[in-house]
Amino acid sequence: MAKKLYVGNLPYSMKDEDLQNLFAEAGEITSAVVINDKYSGRSKGFGFVEMANDEEADKAIEDFNGKEVEGRGIVVNEARPREER
Repeated sequence: MAKKLYVGNLPYSMKDEDLQNLFAEAGEITSAVVINDKYSGRSKGFGFVEMANDEEADKAIEDFNGKEVEGRGIVVNEARPREER
């Protein structure tokens, strides 16, 4: 089953493809999205990666949490369900 990961403290220059390429080292990726501000179009500095299975997701958390990317230590953990507004 696929597992969705939250990736925070991303460099603002990072795009969806960059995020996907980074996490491809850990295994098969179903999707990778950097969240952008809807008004300015700039990155909000976080995104989500969906890994194909739990083992690869756990490996990605272990490998990438705290890793430095373009001078920023990224945060990687399992995504929580979206809260209703």
